[in-house]
Amino acid sequence: MNLPLQGIRVLDFGRYIAGPYCSMLLGDFGAEVIRVERREGGEDRWVAPITEEGEGSTFIGINRNKKSMTLDPANPQSYEIKHRLVSRADVVLANLPQDVLLKLGLDYDSLKAIKPDIILTRISTFGHEGPYANRVGFDPVIQAMSGAMSLTGFPGAPVRSVVNFEDYGTALHAAFGTMVALFERERTGKGQIVDASLLSTGIAFMQSLLAERHVLDIARQQQGNTGYHAAPADAYRTKDGWVIIMAIGNYMFSRWAKLVGRPDLIDDPRCADDISRANNKDLITDAMNSWISVRTTEEAIRDLEEARVPCGPIYDLGAVFDDEQIKARGLFRYMDYPGSPKSVPVVNTPVQLSETPGGIRHRAPTLGEHTDEVLQESGFSEAEIMAFRNSGVI
Repeated sequence: MNLPLQGIRVLDFGRYIAGPYCSMLLGDFGAEVIRVERREGGEDRWVAPITEEGEGSTFIGINRNKKSMTLDPANPQSYEIKHRLVSRADVVLANLPQDVLLKLGLDYDSLKAIKPDIILTRISTFGHEGPYANRVGFDPVIQAMSGAMSLTGFPGAPVRSVVNFEDYGTALHAAFGTMVALFERERTGKGQIVDASLLSTGIAFMQSLLAERHVLDIARQQQGNTGYHAAPADAYRTKDGWVIIMAIGNYMFSRWAKLVGRPDLIDDPRCADDISRANNKDLITDAMNSWISVRTTEEAIRDLEEARVPCGPIYDLGAVFDDEQIKARGLFRYMDYPGSPKSVPVVNTPVQLSETPGGIRHRAPTLGEHTDEVLQESGFSEAEIMAFRNSGVI
């Protein structure tokens, strides 16, 4: 079966999460993704190591379906290699500041001079314009600067999310932008820059709370798992665990009130609408705790589901693998990786197409596993490849 992006070649100079996850999505749907790493390997390869060589769990997960070649792009002798690689590429992806792109010859003008219809997907922390253009940063920096950390957690010190949602969100934006650029190139024959930044993602994800603050001057504070704009919306303790519940809208609230034996709250003016219920969350919490504290998690989930109230058990990491829905949907693929003591659970392609579904075709590459193959496909001889290796270019 031909995949939708078969024939599209991506040069991936990405690092850490945002760039590699973006190219992973393209690779899952058939693009040939060549990950270009320094000779000693990119920093992200060694984060949270799980193999004998030290490859990390995130790296193995988000670099599947790719080839790996090593290259020192700052070495003057690498110019011919970069030139040939770019001339055969459709997309160059790099999550590097603008000054570094210029230094390495990966800026749009340099790439366009080699291949006029090239698409440059560039990802940065702050964007390529403005006073922070050349600053570097990671996901938590944007969680902090977007306001998200100030509201996460219980009252006290700011708390970051354990999930790097700014990175993954930016990767999704970049992948979407790349697809739009490819679609436009089909119509016009022109390439362009796709620009994504963690800061743009962070501000976009915080839009509703930022707008509320600006328009109504409501200064929200940390309040743990409790929702700001509806109730019940919190984590509640059962006899043997915890359950998260979220009820939005009067119809859903009415079903919840009847279930927990408090139909009187339906017509209570303190519970007239979502925001009123959120403002009187202690009233809701008392009713919820009285009902749920005498039930097991399984019993509470069963009754809440029958009442069509959105809910779910709060799992530890080990319990995630045992969930029946996760198994039924095949959300994990267990793959062998050199040096790993066990098969590695790799999350399957998160979006499916009915006619041309993407998927995991092969594991993440070991460092430089495909260097010779990629260079041979680019027209270099074995002697030239050996010379590059001896001079420290690859």
